[in-house]
Formats: sequence, C-alpha cells, structure tokens
Amino acid sequence: MIDKKIITGIFAAVGASLCCITPVLAVLAGSTGMASSFSWMEPFRPYLIGLTVFVLAYAWWDKLKPVKADIECACDPDEDGKVSFWYSTKFLAIITIFSVLMLSFPYWGDAFISSNQKGISIEKQNVQNIKIDIEGMTCKACEATIEKVVLETGGVGSVKASSEDKNAMISFDRTKTTIDEIAKAIATTGYKPLSYTKDGKTSAISGITVGEHKEEIKKELFKEKSTKCGGGKCGEGKCGSGKCGSQ
Repeated sequence: MIDKKIITGIFAAVGASLCCITPVLAVLAGSTGMASSFSWMEPFRPYLIGLTVFVLAYAWWDKLKPVKADIECACDPDEDGKVSFWYSTKFLAIITIFSVLMLSFPYWGDAFISSNQKGISIEKQNVQNIKIDIEGMTCKACEATIEKVVLETGGVGSVKASSEDKNAMISFDRTKTTIDEIAKAIATTGYKPLSYTKDGKTSAISGITVGEHKEEIKKELFKEKSTKCGGGKCGEGKCGSGKCGSQ
C-alpha cells in the first residue's frame, strides 16, 4: 500500500494546479467550455502548494532519518533484502518530480495550446482596438485558451490576454467582426467577459450567456453557412458533381 503521506502530496500538488490543467485538457478534448471549471480554486493555490511542500519535506525526512533496529515496518527489507517499491526512495523521488511538474504547470502549460488561426491583415481605416476585462483567468494556459478562440472567430488581427491584468487587448477589423461576436467567443470558454474599453470609454458587456448555454453559443457563433446550388443545398446531392458550387 502507498504511504498516506505520498497520497496527500499527490492530491495537494494536483489540486494546486487543477485550475490551470483544466484549460489544457479542455482544449485537447475539444471542449473549451470546461476550461474555467476549476478557476474557483485559484485562491487556495498558495495553501495547496504549502501543503505539498510540507508533506514531501516530511516524507523525505521520514525516509532518510535513522531507523531504530527494533522497529519493523513495510519499509524494512524483506527476506530477499528488498524494500517494497511503494516505500522506496525511488518511488518517493518519482512523486517529488511529478509534484514539481504539477506545481510549475501554470508557467509552461500554455505550450500544449496552439491555434492554426493567424491574425489577419487589417486596413488602417478599419482597425478597432479594444480591451476586454475577463473574469476567471488564472494562468498562461488560460491566456492561451482565450487567444485561441478569439483568433478563430476571424476578423481579428491580434489578441493578447493577461491573467495578471484579467483582460485581453484585441485589434480587429470592424467590417468583418464585432465586439459582441468576440465577447461571445470568449464566453464559450467559460471565462466571463465583463466589460470593454474602446476609445477610452468603458462599457459593460450584457446579453452574453455563460454557463449552461455555452454549447449553444458556440454553435451559433461557429456554425457553417449552407450554400445553395443547383436548386438545392450542398449535401443534398443536388449539386452536379456532388461538390459545393457545382452547377
């Protein structure tokens, strides 16, 4: 059986980084709506980190301290002179490395999130720069999630999200997209767009549903428009060669 101290350390380390691991898992699973599910745990992160460090430090002290000869335990060698793997120094080292990776995840987790969508070129007269205040971002993985969905709406030249400032700086083409569409894209991740600042004036964002209707928002925002051809619609077998646009 695994030492209870080790189990406590594992859960504390994972818990401390769960708010940042979730966005990555959400993007990899194709469900950005769950990205902010554990953002509420962020205030507890320092305590969980402290608990992890304390538990591992105690586990190492307990492992390396001198053991009295008259005390027998599961960590003592068996008849073959071997110590159970679950109580070995090797296993403790593996858990320590795992915990360090989990605790540092917020600083490198964004490497798992990438977007094939690039910012577009915008004519100077059509450029609109805004700042959107967002609730729920806690780490670089959160930032990368926001940037990914905003770029994938199209019509956006650049986006830079900041979990520290709780906002995203966005430059977009006013003839190709709107603030409302960008806010809806952010809402699909589960993070909440609160307000936007344009030309020095801040306005509240209203009418954006976040929560139980995330998937409906996403479908509405990213739905494909059907194209009529040959008297019918693509996919109905009424296009000459079976391809969209065929006559």
